[in-house]
Amino acid sequence: MTIVDVVRRIHLWAGVLLGIQVLLWMLSGVVMSWFHIELVRGERSAPVIAEKELEISAYASPGGVIAQSGGAYSVELRTFLGRPVYEVRGVDGVNIFDARTGDQLSPITESTARRVARNGFVGEGAIKELSLVDDAPQEYRGSVPVWRAQFDDSLNTRLYISEDTGEIVSRRNDIWRFYDFFWMLHIMDYEERHDFNNPLLRIASAAGLVFAISGLVMIFFKKSRRTLVADVRRVAGRKG
Repeated sequence: MTIVDVVRRIHLWAGVLLGIQVLLWMLSGVVMSWFHIELVRGERSAPVIAEKELEISAYASPGGVIAQSGGAYSVELRTFLGRPVYEVRGVDGVNIFDARTGDQLSPITESTARRVARNGFVGEGAIKELSLVDDAPQEYRGSVPVWRAQFDDSLNTRLYISEDTGEIVSRRNDIWRFYDFFWMLHIMDYEERHDFNNPLLRIASAAGLVFAISGLVMIFFKKSRRTLVADVRRVAGRKG
């Protein structure tokens, strides 16, 4: 078996492996380009909320809320459902406190989670199910437990609300799930769906490189052989 035969086989098998994935890349690219990312992320059903200026009033001492949180390392004053709160982060997690009274508000209750969901959705539809889940579906890739609000709109919007901060941490809908499937095919991460450095993607990239190099080698050898044959014929013609 000559070197050209070896290169030809390498080129063939690299092309087979690469061709299948290229087809999936093209297909997933077309599908993903078809949808506006705002629709996929559920941002079109999210309200536009202007930042509210904090009131100049008496707030509880930050030291008091820090004392209630284990290993606190940061305190932020922000607004939550129209009232000022302290968000305290520490080694034990995140908690929010009423900034006026110092009362702890987290983990948030079902009624509070329902208010957050209603305020965070402006589409046509109402909450048909609200539950605190410890084993969230794959579409949610965050910490648990988390409140999951299911709406009965045409896109089956789902809002995931942090039990600790009361914030909407993820927006999902049926289009997002459809989009996510093709995103998985595109980056070749079939588990977490966010790793751009996974082994499969590296193998496909390497196959593409091998395919290109082997193709160039084959062209070089083919051209060199044609040149050699032409030179032999030319010399033979002169002798004749």
